[in-house]
Amino acid sequence: MATKTVFYSFHYERDVNRVQLVRNIKALEGQPLLNAQDWEAVRRRGQQAIVDWIDEQMKYKRAVVVLIGQETASRPWVIYEIEKAWKDKKPLVGIRIHGLADFGNGADRQGPNPFDKAAGVSGIPIFDPTRTDWRGNIDTKATYANLADNLEHWVAQAKVRMW
Repeated sequence: MATKTVFYSFHYERDVNRVQLVRNIKALEGQPLLNAQDWEAVRRRGQQAIVDWIDEQMKYKRAVVVLIGQETASRPWVIYEIEKAWKDKKPLVGIRIHGLADFGNGADRQGPNPFDKAAGVSGIPIFDPTRTDWRGNIDTKATYANLADNLEHWVAQAKVRMW
């Protein structure tokens, strides 16, 4: 697969632990995850510093993978990253991560589609690895296994703006 190096877009405060699980699959290479202190250092320098950091991290990535949690669609920087990827004609794909465990907190609720909030972006595929048990409860281990089995294949189906 040609799209091994990706930029992960996600809601840091809420989903960083779930994103670390995705990174642990090691099917794809993403940008380094900033720890909370490093992220705060970038944020303190202002909005332009955040834009510069995102632009630099995204520059040489082959695709942008939006890891969609419960509140991802409400995050302005996620929307910026989606719109930038679309403008730059980078392949875009969404993967729902609400079904992954968050270090003892269990799964989350599914959030809205963040691509609906991005100007001019349409038709982006979203994949959901979430699996449930016989009672309808999210099975976080089965969800992780399904994600591990399919992540590379799903990212290969990312959509690129053609015009």
